Amino acid sequence: MRREHFTLDVSNVDWVETDGEPEKPSVSIDFTGPATELRERLTGPDGDVLDAAETDTALRLQEPLGNDTAGVVSVTNRITGEYVLELNEAAEDVLRFIRAARGYGEDATEDEGRYEVEITLDDEPFVTFDKRMFLVYDDDGNLLRQHSLIPSGVEL
Repeated sequence: MRREHFTLDVSNVDWVETDGEPEKPSVSIDFTGPATELRERLTGPDGDVLDAAETDTALRLQEPLGNDTAGVVSVTNRITGEYVLELNEAAEDVLRFIRAARGYGEDATEDEGRYEVEITLDDEPFVTFDKRMFLVYDDDGNLLRQHSLIPSGVEL
């Protein structure tokens, strides 16, 4: 699978900059390549589609954080550690999304997700994850806690 086969679209993040009413941020990842491999990566050994607790989302910066810094957004299988998907994205756009998820989480219940991820295959929704954590790593692979979305009580 190539990164170019993925497009990412976000919604419910503009309220952060306008001090509007918090809305749950959402990201839609559309895959336009051959769906068989991605479908397999999104399916566990039992044949069931992975759920939110079996996946992790992260941003890995490709250079020091600054203007026009590029990054790689990834979804990984938490059990195996294997990448489910990766795509290139502007780091500032992802950090804005994380700020919206953090702001939304201030009013959310402890069990409620802070943001939603929907992965679409063949123009049809395949899986939706309700997520609470989004990790950000610098270009050397070090966790940037101040930019990450880490729920209280989670030890890393």
